[in-house]
Amino acid sequence: MKRPTSEPIVIKKYANRRLYNTDTSSYVTLDDLCDMVKENSDFIVYDAKSGEDLTRQVLTQIIFEQESRGQSLLPIEFMRNLIGFYDNGLKDFMPAYLDTSMQTFMKNQGKMQEYMRTNTSVNSFGQVAQQFEEISKQNMELFSKAFQMFTPFASDGAKKK
Repeated sequence: MKRPTSEPIVIKKYANRRLYNTDTSSYVTLDDLCDMVKENSDFIVYDAKSGEDLTRQVLTQIIFEQESRGQSLLPIEFMRNLIGFYDNGLKDFMPAYLDTSMQTFMKNQGKMQEYMRTNTSVNSFGQVAQQFEEISKQNMELFSKAFQMFTPFASDGAKKK
């Protein structure tokens, strides 16, 4: 259930790792926070003692929990590439790029779900997979072009990687 206010729900994380929802005045679990994300409830997690924003770490922990339960969504090669960007000159560019890519994917999600509902044959699933592959290739081409814009002095060999 969404709250009427646009302010994010404040979750406090205590030293004993317990999470406290200040909106409901109750302790919550990572599964509860996962459900809140799926319900589009906005929240922010603070360290109860220092006030440090821990939202990113908690969201990462939720993803880790989902992945370790066998709900593998992130391909291994994607995760390896993502880790590689932490020491890369494009690390400042990646969050905006990934966010834009996800927003575009979400805009098209409804269309894809409708297509999947109306075309349930094995052949149409193959066509959908081909379309996803084509979209991925196009995204990689755009990313490569953007990468080249940010590295104009790179050698030709570095640009082709």
